[in-house]
Amino acid sequence: FKESNGPTDCYAAISQADRLQSEPESIRKWREEQKERLEQLDANSRKQEAEWKEKAIKELEEWYARQDEKLQKTKASNRAAEEAFVSDAEDVFPGTEWERVAQLCDFNPKASKQAKDVSRMRSVLISLKQAPLVR
Repeated sequence: FKESNGPTDCYAAISQADRLQSEPESIRKWREEQKERLEQLDANSRKQEAEWKEKAIKELEEWYARQDEKLQKTKASNRAAEEAFVSDAEDVFPGTEWERVAQLCDFNPKASKQAKDVSRMRSVLISLKQAPLVR
């Protein structure tokens, strides 16, 4: 509690009461209605915020479930691809080296300005696949 000099602080409560008594009834009624309206708006906003939080939590849980499902599918796909690759690597026949190299390469041209031009290398690999070198 801070003390200050002067008679105004001593009479602050009395002046507040006088002001409330001297207010017209319509203003007092408006103040009460305004206070109720603001309390109702606050309650509505708190309720809406709680609903948004619940909705956000549900959506986040659904997103995590979808991500986990996608991850499991990707893992299964990668395992199957790796098993197929390993089984193909074990089946080595002479003269099929360039065909195996061609299977590992992506021959689809990519039109990107940042990527390097690999069209010559692609054409060399395709020609070696079709007509391998003879030793």
